[in-house]
Amino acid sequence: MPKQSDSPPRSVCVLRLSAIGDACHAAAALHALQMAWPQTRFTWIIGKLEAKLMSAILLDVEFIIFDKSSTAGELMRLRKVLKPRRFDLVLDLQLSLRASMVSLLLRSPLKLGFDRARARELQWLFTNARIAPAASEHVLDSFLGFVRWCDVEPGPPSWNLVLPDDAKRYAERLIPDDRPTLVISPCSSHTLRNWSAERYAAVADHAARVHGMRVIVAGGRSPLERNMGAAIEAAAAPGTRIVNQVARDTLPEMLGLLASATALLTPDSGPAHMATMVATPVIGLYAATRTARAGPYYSRQWCVDKYDEAARMIFHKPASEIPWTEKIERPGVMELISVAEVTAKLDALLGTLKVR
Repeated sequence: MPKQSDSPPRSVCVLRLSAIGDACHAAAALHALQMAWPQTRFTWIIGKLEAKLMSAILLDVEFIIFDKSSTAGELMRLRKVLKPRRFDLVLDLQLSLRASMVSLLLRSPLKLGFDRARARELQWLFTNARIAPAASEHVLDSFLGFVRWCDVEPGPPSWNLVLPDDAKRYAERLIPDDRPTLVISPCSSHTLRNWSAERYAAVADHAARVHGMRVIVAGGRSPLERNMGAAIEAAAAPGTRIVNQVARDTLPEMLGLLASATALLTPDSGPAHMATMVATPVIGLYAATRTARAGPYYSRQWCVDKYDEAARMIFHKPASEIPWTEKIERPGVMELISVAEVTAKLDALLGTLKVR
């Protein structure tokens, strides 16, 4: 708590509904507070999809699910659930009107949000305390600002994860030995952040041919992801075996797979941050978004970053002259990333792992 308080709060509510990547960042902030305040009860109001992952791997956290597919109905339901509850502190980590409407249902003397400059979508109207101002921060670092407001120094982000047994078994079935494994999670939920199937296949060919790697393609159940997985298989060289696991796992199983993999190749997506939680290096593909703001926290040196080139191509100015949160989700932007640049990152990453 702030310096005026002599003891930790008895109950804290974290408000972060979505998305998977940001839930991973929020989990790091939550873990820092759990370590500092072991007697505090933590509740997390979270989206339905995100809860499937977080409720399986985080200990000693109460999860209250908000189904974003039915906002009005969920607000009515949550009103009944939350009416008898009171929290000492609410951490509002989401800049959205929907999340702010949920915050109105939370009874607490302290509702902490972002500083005025960053409190987009009128969040500042729904909070009565604000974190310290900051500019040009990674999203995870901005969440750690909430921890520091509480007079807790978080240190380097970490996660106290417990992988479920079925997730471990799933990973052991797909990665049964010490052969290096490249997992490709090819799709973001934002299609203009995605690379082409042919380029993913070319990297898979390189990984198998040059490094003898096992290549696994993973993803969710959407038609986009199913089609991308099939297209990567079809585009790969005849000698490259692609293990296509798209739509064949749960989120905890995906996390187990990432924990056992040597590296992950992905655009700006939730799995990039899932891999970070389990200390798996990420080769990230960033042109539509900033690596410095949204890249995999501990793997930014392995990302191919074309954001500045994208800014010059679309806005005719360098990235330093456009807003920090600007997304350049435009056709052709991801084509700025070449296969050779990605394979060079893979070669360098594997070289460092061999040295160790």
